[in-house]
Amino acid sequence: MKAASQGYSAANLRELCRLAGLSLTHQRLVIFEELMKMGDHPAPEEVYEKVRKKIPSLSLATVYNNIKTFVEHGLIREVSVHHGSLRLENNPHPHHHLVCTRCKRIEDLDESDFEPIRMKKSIPSGFSVHRFSVEVLGICKRCSKQN
Repeated sequence: MKAASQGYSAANLRELCRLAGLSLTHQRLVIFEELMKMGDHPAPEEVYEKVRKKIPSLSLATVYNNIKTFVEHGLIREVSVHHGSLRLENNPHPHHHLVCTRCKRIEDLDESDFEPIRMKKSIPSGFSVHRFSVEVLGICKRCSKQN
């Protein structure tokens, strides 16, 4: 099951977990709810800071483990890790990213803003393409003003 391609919300997490064969724990629900509220490609540490306000005894390792489970079951995706830290993707719709190389802020760019992406050469034998992802790198308006 790939929930990320179908759309998801905290409201239908129970059904998503059932279809994926996952138990729906209170911790898992709170982590997922907070992640869905954060629309700006949060790092796991940012999710942890939000969740521990509701569950003070929760560990960062528990947040990481649940995020890993969400990724493995297609409930969320990882954004490229070469921005300095793991960032999470809760937007299930086809899109690309605008990345500030200074502050590492990531903004979504709608796929319809681009021409169709295709390879000039054939993909190496045995490689299965799931999706194309474009990253537009530069300096955001806020960082530009700081110069």
